[in-house]
Amino acid sequence: MRTEEMIMTHPVKPQYDLKSLNEFMQAVAACEQACVSCADACLAEEKRDQLVRCISLNHDCADICMVTARLVARQTAPDLKVIQSQVQTLSLACNSCKTECRKHASMHDHCRVCAEACARCEENCAKLLTLFPMTIGQDSR
Repeated sequence: MRTEEMIMTHPVKPQYDLKSLNEFMQAVAACEQACVSCADACLAEEKRDQLVRCISLNHDCADICMVTARLVARQTAPDLKVIQSQVQTLSLACNSCKTECRKHASMHDHCRVCAEACARCEENCAKLLTLFPMTIGQDSR
């Protein structure tokens, strides 16, 4: 993904530090793919009935990753409160998925890999949130 290059071609000045934005987008994309792959691998496991919550949280996290990446990439007249809230939601989803995957990591390597990707994404959410010029509840205009 060439996020930094794409954002630089945009006529509107970026809302965030480009290096941080690029790292965030890469972490989100990796997390989304890890979650999709982990859910698929869980479905192929012999005892998949013991992985239902893991599969569900993987799907939730992957979907939230996709939506968050799309919102953060938009530079034209964004509502920073919405974006901030979405990044916070992604952080929560990553934490839930990471926690569940860690429960299965000793038996399923795909859960270990997914937990690591979720942890990296959660860290990048925290970093991006420090770049917001305001907090939820303040006017973003």
